[in-house]
Amino acid sequence: MEGLRPFEDKLSFLSTFIVLFLFWLLVSSEVNLQSIAAGLAVTFFVSYLSYDLMAKDHLRLPKPRAIAPMLLFFITLVFEIVKANISMARIVLDPKLPIEPSIVKFKTRLKSDTAKVTLANSITLTPGTITMDIIGDTFYVHALTREAAEDVMNWPIEDLLIEVEDAS
Repeated sequence: MEGLRPFEDKLSFLSTFIVLFLFWLLVSSEVNLQSIAAGLAVTFFVSYLSYDLMAKDHLRLPKPRAIAPMLLFFITLVFEIVKANISMARIVLDPKLPIEPSIVKFKTRLKSDTAKVTLANSITLTPGTITMDIIGDTFYVHALTREAAEDVMNWPIEDLLIEVEDAS
């Protein structure tokens, strides 16, 4: 691996391993010795193969002033996901199945690629919408309903990501 010092290599590997193992525990249906052993083996292997991806721009902790906007972003995202799940449940349970598939195009004010990808993933995590493409500052999003399409264009998540970007 080019350009990384040994300490950064070890720190990157360890942080990747810890994050992946915690995720493994979170999504495991059972927590027993066999599941933990499998999780340790799999996350070790995956971490070994991919730890350098986390150290691409060197590890950085968020600045203290960015922590509050990040927490607000995550809380708002969870709220938006729950709200979209309820909306999708209503649509699916409605005998008329009131859908109006739409593709919307909008420009983002986000500057960094990381923030743009975070916005794209947040849109895709929200039921009823999926980010189809990002070209420069333009997002193309498919929405299952016209209301969801309009919501994406005026979503508070983008403003929160701008705050995180500005604070970082």
